Amino acid sequence: MRCLISIAREQRRLGILAHPNCRQQWNKAAMHFSSESSSHAFDRDLKRLQRDGAARAHKIWASGSDDVVQYDYFHEEMSRRLVDRLDDIRRDEGFPLALDVGAGPGYIHRAICADEAFDGVGGIGGVRKLVQLDASEEMLHRDENVSVEGAERCGTYRLVADEEERLPFPDGTFDLVISSISMHWVNDLPGLFADVKRVLKPDGCFMFAMIGGATLPELRVSLVLAEMEREGGVSPHVGPFVELSDVGGLLSGAGFSLPTIDVDTVKLAYPNAAVLMEHLQRMGENNAGINRRGQTGIDTFLSASCIYDEMFRLETDEGIEEGNIEASVQVIYAIGWSPHESQQKPSSRGSATHKVGDTNIMVTRTTKESDDS
Repeated sequence: MRCLISIAREQRRLGILAHPNCRQQWNKAAMHFSSESSSHAFDRDLKRLQRDGAARAHKIWASGSDDVVQYDYFHEEMSRRLVDRLDDIRRDEGFPLALDVGAGPGYIHRAICADEAFDGVGGIGGVRKLVQLDASEEMLHRDENVSVEGAERCGTYRLVADEEERLPFPDGTFDLVISSISMHWVNDLPGLFADVKRVLKPDGCFMFAMIGGATLPELRVSLVLAEMEREGGVSPHVGPFVELSDVGGLLSGAGFSLPTIDVDTVKLAYPNAAVLMEHLQRMGENNAGINRRGQTGIDTFLSASCIYDEMFRLETDEGIEEGNIEASVQVIYAIGWSPHESQQKPSSRGSATHKVGDTNIMVTRTTKESDDS
């Protein structure tokens, strides 16, 4: 109880809800979801307000204290892992012009600038210019006055625009479109993927890391059990994110070629569930689902925290670690390419000269001849 109350007091002190007109905007956003189309899963206006609040809290806290808690650890790590994959793609010219969709305060830019390209021109992947695009103006400009190590390797400029609207660029503009842990809040993923393909040059690369559907199962279970116990019903508290099996279809449906998809599960440790929920809020990753509850009672949150602490303690190689809980995050990585005549293509249907059975017979015969000799 004391921990949750202190979090609420800290929010008021940092101005998350005390910013001019902020409370009215939050109330308006909370009332707006009931009139949204059933085809939408997320309230984009509310998500923008949540991220704006997280950016304001970061700036106020960073300017007033030397002992600053960093909440960027997850986004920074995922951005580094994603950018490292650019080194696996060998192109003589690299990717001179790139677009970062859902850039936040510049995680991808910092990761690209951390090292130079193989040929020494540009940052990682040969990126020389990066356009950072985000719907949250305050999050996008949060760190614009913070120096970036290696910034001379890759220039950048920031553009405020909604990812769900038509991207404000001509056809065939970019060599690379990249996105790290931001597209899971987009309602129209097929539309966004199609627009990304439009702004890519032929043989351009679309690379992203996205939160998957098997994310925070521990928090989901704890909140469901707590609501059933305290209130006799359940409601969604964690977003309905995309499933791994759907990503390939999204890429192919948008017209991308040579799709490559893999998945990783990241385990995070926290002292308790209240701290986990605080970190989600400070990251700007709190719930923005259309069907979310307007308010959840503190009794339910306390019950969920106790259930979480009891059921999902941190497991290490040495066994259960007392005093910590774990949170699982599924991260889906994917790469797709804008079609080009130089890319590998499957042979046309019916063009095979041998049957699969003939191949097996040939292998068996060759093996037998080798044994006889």
